[in-house]
Amino acid sequence: MIQVEKVTSKQEMKDFLAFTSSLYQSDSSWIEPLYLERKEHFSEKNPATEHIEWQAWIAKKAGKVVGRITAQIDILHRERYGTDTGHFGTIDAIDDPEVFSALFAAAEAWLTSKGALKITGPFGLNINQESGLLIEGFDTPPSTMMPHGKPYYAAAMEKQGYSKGIDLLAYWMRIDEVHFSPSLTRLMAQVSKNVTIRRLDRKKFNEEMQVLRQIFNSGWQHNWGFVPFTENEFAIMGDQLKFLVPDDMIYIAEVDGNPIAFIVGMPNINEAIADINGKVLPFGWAKLLWRLKVSGVHTTRVPLMGVREEYQFSRTGPVIALLLIEALRAAFARRKIEALEMSWILESNVGMRKILARIGAISYKRYRLYEKDLTANKASNIE
Repeated sequence: MIQVEKVTSKQEMKDFLAFTSSLYQSDSSWIEPLYLERKEHFSEKNPATEHIEWQAWIAKKAGKVVGRITAQIDILHRERYGTDTGHFGTIDAIDDPEVFSALFAAAEAWLTSKGALKITGPFGLNINQESGLLIEGFDTPPSTMMPHGKPYYAAAMEKQGYSKGIDLLAYWMRIDEVHFSPSLTRLMAQVSKNVTIRRLDRKKFNEEMQVLRQIFNSGWQHNWGFVPFTENEFAIMGDQLKFLVPDDMIYIAEVDGNPIAFIVGMPNINEAIADINGKVLPFGWAKLLWRLKVSGVHTTRVPLMGVREEYQFSRTGPVIALLLIEALRAAFARRKIEALEMSWILESNVGMRKILARIGAISYKRYRLYEKDLTANKASNIE
């Protein structure tokens, strides 16, 4: 029999976090996340919990953990999309349909009790954090703050009645293979006459982070499932970026002195932690800091990028994005960065996808966000 237990104790949370170590132990692409980071993520230290109520479960078979899942209610999401929305996330399980069925039954029952009739995910804990189920690109390791998964997950979820909401794409480009055509080069030169690209001013770091938040919320507000970043979320993110991202890897684009776009390039922490098995003690932190600050890493990811709404659909919007990418490329060359991941990009963002294809980037990973109508569950319970 399969038992599904709510995670309510420290030991249960430890089991919840540790489950992936055994599940993925034979997967050469798996990179064990830092245990302390994951522990903080699923705690009140995560600023998103200010507007998210969530619950985690583990599934056991013969006393052994065989799966896990979370369910979430996001107040900010409900303010935008209705009071009947809910989410799930952090789904991992052995290849057993009964385990998936039991996990989703628990999550859906909890969400239904909170008034949810529509469910989307996976999110951990909302769309501004790790999002999507990996459905293409299992043969390469995930970049920092991107999820991994098992090839059988998609079919298992679809058997539970989940269908595609939208796909998220990750693009990969080698720095030495990025190519700007003569026509793009001329266009960039023309637009650059009216656009100033500058580094983030570290002396006004907190103020600058809120500028980035405003740009992001403006540029992303009409995207699928968008939830705005709060001031506190971006402030705490800034505290992390301050230590992890060098000065020359955050750029802001301005027109007439007004910030209109930005880009953040983050060293691929997963490359640095690949062989420490999620442990930072007693020597893990020393190794991590050495690789990030001294020896460096050779890959990076752009986790944050935004262009204000009024510029997105203008002729100059995509070009401004290219100018920001070009600014990063110079910084990467100085730091011997060899490759870059741009993620994630909505599959519906045709303009950005065309731009990335034109400069030599390739789509190498695909993540899917699923949705399900829970009204059938409610009707079944009434009967």
